[in-house]
Parts: sequence; structure tokens; C-alpha cells
Amino acid sequence: MFRAFCLSLAFAPALLAAPPVEADFYKITTFDTPKETALEVGSIELLPEGKLALGTRRGEIWIVSGAGSSDPAAVSYKLFASGLHEVLGLAYNPKDKNLYATTRYEITRLKDTDADGRADVFENVNDGWGVSGDYHEYAIGSRFDKKGDLWVTLCLTGSFSSQVPFRGWALRITPEGKLVPTSSGIRSPGGIGFDADGEVYYCDNQGPWHGSCTLQHLVPGSFQGHPGGNIWYDLAPNMGPRPIDPIPEAFQGDRGRKEDRPGGDPDRMVAERARIKELLPPAVYLVHGKVGNSASAIICDTSGGKFGPFAKQLFIADQSHSNLSRVFLETVNGIKQGVVIPFRSGFTSGLIGGRMDEEGRVFVGGSDRGWGARGGKPFCFEKCEWTGKTPFEILEMRARPDGFELTFTQPVDPASAGDVKNYSMREFTYAYREQYGGDEIDEVIPKITAAQVAADGKSVRLTVSPLTKGHIHELHLDGVKGPEANPLLHTVAWYTLNEIPAK
Repeated sequence: MFRAFCLSLAFAPALLAAPPVEADFYKITTFDTPKETALEVGSIELLPEGKLALGTRRGEIWIVSGAGSSDPAAVSYKLFASGLHEVLGLAYNPKDKNLYATTRYEITRLKDTDADGRADVFENVNDGWGVSGDYHEYAIGSRFDKKGDLWVTLCLTGSFSSQVPFRGWALRITPEGKLVPTSSGIRSPGGIGFDADGEVYYCDNQGPWHGSCTLQHLVPGSFQGHPGGNIWYDLAPNMGPRPIDPIPEAFQGDRGRKEDRPGGDPDRMVAERARIKELLPPAVYLVHGKVGNSASAIICDTSGGKFGPFAKQLFIADQSHSNLSRVFLETVNGIKQGVVIPFRSGFTSGLIGGRMDEEGRVFVGGSDRGWGARGGKPFCFEKCEWTGKTPFEILEMRARPDGFELTFTQPVDPASAGDVKNYSMREFTYAYREQYGGDEIDEVIPKITAAQVAADGKSVRLTVSPLTKGHIHELHLDGVKGPEANPLLHTVAWYTLNEIPAK
């Protein structure tokens, strides 16, 4: 009988196979770091010859060689500059071959004139924004955009108010060093980056007027949601008149019918968008406590498939949860919106800086100082690489007039993917209010009435009713299987429905 049992196992390998895990598809390499410093990485930039520049919270810039090697022992470090104030942005200019650092108080051009590997000339490019000395006045800087500009997102004073000029703004610094006020309404940025088309985004963090961390589209002239910095519109004549302020009252539960309250529901982003023409809603809510708690770096996959099947999608780092999440974006009625899906956890500290190289290697680093992080280490510098195995995942999630269309990285099992019982959805939002953060409110449980599998098995059309404009649509797919009955690696997705497509 024991022999028969063993034979049955031998002919049923699928029963013994362990469920897939993230590490099967994306490998993390943790590098040793220089013993003479705490390498709290705040920014990462690519340099010629496969080198990297790491800017740190402690005001240092390190040049790293060998990080692309398969041998972690091949990595070496050289101190390039020190004495700066929080290097939370680095940009390499191939024209002048210099490195540009965004610090708390200025953008600095660093030159190594004697070619000894250390910066010996520090030039102020622009310092046209204010610094009060408050601990929280971070300045997060970008790489160069298509026009040669650098973008800077400036945290509010204490992350609550704006005590000095342009705190709570996004600015552009032109190649000539001119400061151009670009967007207001920023609260506490954690990262800034570009999509594959060169559009600019930043991550804001939960707090007043932000029920959750968000991914925001930085459109020139837009108001991003927090009115604290709007007092500086007199210093920004290019921006036009100051937007009207959002209504501050908080949503306090079910206070009767919405139609009986003046102005409808003034706490909702949808209602305020109708009042404030400059207000741009978050492209994606990075749902608090589920996706992360402190969003930071924005990394676009421009590797052309070297990082797996997610070409041109965005990866969002989180300092608190020590993870990367994946975002697919689309444009509906001229507004960016999309879905966030878990991607890779298990980094050893809180991620702040991140960058992908041409070979599809994602370099990340950060620290846990000030807020703590799930990773457990005080700081880290790590690499994330595709193993070559393709996970069974939602590839894209697109809004449709009557629901959503899902595409997958692999063909689905038609029976499970076509059964509506294998899907569930809830819809909710956050109160758009001046109080700090907030719960998920205004829950709606829609009905999924159809799941139509495409002939090629790569997509499924879900019919959902109702769709709720302005709500996050949380989709679970626990019962959907792949071609060999394998489950999805991640069975939940959160779509921010700013606009419902026209029929």
C-alpha cells in the first residue's frame, strides 16, 4: 500500500508543487556597504561605464562600480562628495559630464576638475525656494526631462503648512538656472519620476487632504490637492490666479442623504473637482496599509523586456513597507488613472531611492530612520532582477463603460476565468478633508454579472454594476487559474476610477 501511495505521488507532481512566490520571478541581492558610513540612500543615478551615483540622507554622494555584476563581491565604492544637505535627487548631464544634486536648499552642480574621483567645484544652479530650518522641509529632485529641465517637489513646513516661499510646490529649473513655478498643492513628496512618454509624476504621502499615499500626475498649472502652499501664487504670475480653497469640513459618517447636504458631498474629490478647475485628482491611490504607508521612488520599466513582461509600467517604492508595487496607467477623458498591484516585498530596509539601468536591473536603497521600516535594517543598498520566469499576473486593468478589461501575462484557464464566482469587488474612497489621513469610506459592493474570456485566453472582460466615479475599485481574483491550474501570484488589484469611459 505504501508503494502504491508513492507511485501515485510520482504521477501527480502538481499536487506536490509549492505555490509560486515572488522570489521565483524577481531576485533581490543585498550589497555590503562602506563601513565608514551609514549608506542611507536617498537617490540613485546612472553614470557612464556602468557606474552608479548614490546620494544619501547624510549629504554624501558615493560612486559605485560593479553593481551590475552577478558577483556581489565585485561592488566597490568611492566617496565623491560630502557636506551637502540631504541628497534626495541626482541627475547626470551627458553634455557637460557633470552630476547635479538636489539638496534641501539648492540644486548644486558638482565638478571633478582634476579627475581624481572627488568633486572639487560646487556650483549653485538655483536656490530660489525657501528653507526655514524645519526638519521636514524635504526637497525631492528629478533627472533631466525632455527639455533639459530639472523638477523639484518641495515638502511643506512640518508637512502641514508653508512658512517660506514655494513650500508645497513643484518647480522646474531650466538649463539656464531659471526657476519656473509649475504646480501647487503638494504636501509631503517622497519621490518624483517619469513615465515612458516623459510625463512627470510624484508620490505624495498620507496626511491632511490625503487619506492615503498617492501617485500624482504633475501637469503644469495644476493644483495637486493641499492648499497650504497656495499663499505663494503672488510669486508665480505664470500660474495665473490662485485656485479657490477646498471645503475643509470632514465627512463624519452617514449624515443623511447626500442630496440633502449643501453642495452634495463636499468631502469627495469628485465634488471638489467640479468646484476647483485646477484640481487634478490622484492618478492612483496607493491604498494605505495595504499597498504601503510611505510612498517614495518612481521607477519606469524602459528596459524593453529585460525586466519581464511589464514594459513601460511604473514601480513605486515604499519606505514603510520596504516593498515595490506595480502601477499600470491609462488616460480617460484626459485624466490619468490606473491600477496598483503588489509586486515585490522583502527588501531589508525602507526604500527611498530607486533607478533601473539599461539591462533591466532595479537598484534601490534607503533607511528606516525617523519612521521605521518592515525590512528591519537601518539602511540598505540592493538590486532586484528578473529571473527569466514569467509570473502569472494581471498585466493591465483598463476601465470600460460597463466594467473593466483585464489582460494577463499568460493565458487563463477559461473555466475558472469565465466564472463570476471567482471574482469579487468592493468600492470605497477617502474623505478629501483637512484632517490627517482617514478611513476607507462610502463603501459600495457592486455586482459582477459577466466574465467574458477572449478567444486567445489572454484577457477577460468583466461587467460590473455600479461603477462609482472617484472610488477605488478593489478587485479580488482568488479563484482565477492559469493554463496549468496555477494561481495568480497576486490576487488583488486596486483601480482608481477618476473617470468612467463614455459608451
